[in-house]
Amino acid sequence: MPEAYAYVQDLVVQARVPENGILSQTLYNDEKTKVILFGFAPGQELSAHTAPFPATLTFLRGEASLKLGADEREAVAGTFVFMAANLEHGVKAKSEVVMLLTMIKQAAATGGTPQ
Repeated sequence: MPEAYAYVQDLVVQARVPENGILSQTLYNDEKTKVILFGFAPGQELSAHTAPFPATLTFLRGEASLKLGADEREAVAGTFVFMAANLEHGVKAKSEVVMLLTMIKQAAATGGTPQ
């Protein structure tokens, strides 16, 4: 049985930003949801890719350039993004970036057989 809750008092303090590269910490993972906290050094990039499920990005610190499908967007502390399944997306840090990724692997069953 999954834990009843996951608690992190301060995500920005919890995040580790390397001098060079990207560090990730899985904060929660079960069959329906995965939550990962990222720390990006300036100039680091997650190249454009897709995922087979919806996801959200929440930026907690820094500035980044985003690729969301055919669009280019800017992200700063407080930026929120919802991405549909299979949307091509990428992130490039302009400064130290702390970002929370939530992957929605399986929606709650609503009266039918879970997928």
